[in-house]
Amino acid sequence: MESNGNTQDVAAPGSLSWRLSSHPITLLSFLGFRTSSLFVYLFGLLFTTNFILIFIITILLLAADFYYLKNIAGRRLVGLRWWNEVNTQDGTSHWVFESSDPNVRTINATDSRFFWMALYLQPLLWIALAVVAVVRLEFIWLSLVVIAMVLTITNTLAFSRCDKFSQANNLASSAVLSGGLARSVASGIVSRMFRGER
Repeated sequence: MESNGNTQDVAAPGSLSWRLSSHPITLLSFLGFRTSSLFVYLFGLLFTTNFILIFIITILLLAADFYYLKNIAGRRLVGLRWWNEVNTQDGTSHWVFESSDPNVRTINATDSRFFWMALYLQPLLWIALAVVAVVRLEFIWLSLVVIAMVLTITNTLAFSRCDKFSQANNLASSAVLSGGLARSVASGIVSRMFRGER
């Protein structure tokens, strides 16, 4: 950290400070949705004893988190998006992944760190809460935790696949654009042509 005469410290790029974010409103909304369902689940009984109310509010917050992460935060914070398409002919479904062009858009290191940490941390917390619900024999609460695990793990798996697809796609496009792949294919074709004529 640097000090510029005042006693203000400047945070390094990629550190966990929302002030370094390229999209602070998106980041704070993302973190708010990610934590709100957990807080309602954990602390809802302090405000009401109505299980159904806590269940409904938690489900609504989980649905809002799922939608916001999938359609807004993923695209704005790390340049990734995914969706599921169903073939109307045979009914099969497949996942479609989309990533921003790294030549056009650079991903902020702070946004990326917050995104991936929150993405992987929340399913782990829900799994821990599932273990607690089983140990305490609270199976009614376990139903809510299972729904939360399905939603959060689905987004985690989809964005992990999307990131791998993006990295592979960027590697392939950089090889083609740099001419390395094209050059090796062209030299292979030319060498086969001359070997075949002998």
